[in-house]
Amino acid sequence: MATRVPIKNRIKELKQQYDNLKTGKESLLKIIDEAEIPEMVYNSNAIENSTLTLKETERILLEMEVSKDISLREVFEAKNLARVIEYIRDKSQEAEISKEVILLLHQMLIGNINDGHAGRFRNSNEYVRIGVYIAPAPETIEKVITEIISEYTSEHDEYFVDKIAKFHLDFENIHPFVDGNGRIGRVIINFQLQRLGFTNIIIRNIEKQSYYDAFKEYRDTKKTELMEKTISLLLIESLNKRLAYLNSKKIINLVDYAKLQGKPAPVILNAAKRQTIPAFREKGVWKIAQA
Repeated sequence: MATRVPIKNRIKELKQQYDNLKTGKESLLKIIDEAEIPEMVYNSNAIENSTLTLKETERILLEMEVSKDISLREVFEAKNLARVIEYIRDKSQEAEISKEVILLLHQMLIGNINDGHAGRFRNSNEYVRIGVYIAPAPETIEKVITEIISEYTSEHDEYFVDKIAKFHLDFENIHPFVDGNGRIGRVIINFQLQRLGFTNIIIRNIEKQSYYDAFKEYRDTKKTELMEKTISLLLIESLNKRLAYLNSKKIINLVDYAKLQGKPAPVILNAAKRQTIPAFREKGVWKIAQA
């Protein structure tokens, strides 16, 4: 099922506003992107069961002293993922997603963690199971990765969110690597969005179950609706955040906004989650630009 027309129109409207306002404010947008890196790293690693908190992730990325209880692996996982996120900001404008780019990103992500697996697809006898789902055999990976890249780059008439959602679902079902599949898959989403001139999205650990439900839906029915909805709403949220800053609006917590509107906080929170109001999150806290 394709993204609904009202959502497409909303994304188009916000993107037009974003494009009209961003000229001359590149430094502000870079600051916003950089400020989001710890949150992106924390959430993506947390989805893969990292024990690091957001505060610990920030301290690692700022080269500050951290608890001795934190494993060296988790330190490298945070630093490596941050480096990959920074790298794709420029790389996404140079070339379309390709097998070579994916392998390079994986090398950067897994290097110093598991060098034997870094930068290569699963090979003979390296099988992967996700719950009850068994990923394709190692011998088929090169072929199926080439196929989904070809499908993504050749479907010019398909809506971009639908293409990105389908690619992500296929990529994670292939599970081409021994380790790092989820994190690389989420990096690729932002690579694809940035290449099209859009902003980063953050798939958050707190919403992990609905994210996993999208994969189950696809495996069971081949439907892509849940992933399309996930990416669309997160993209709208990301654009709303940047527009709030580009318009130099005063930004307040959603709780305070609810009081100003004279409405119960849960009602406003639900509207924020549905993105029927221009709310966005920073470090897990819902905020909005004051009118």
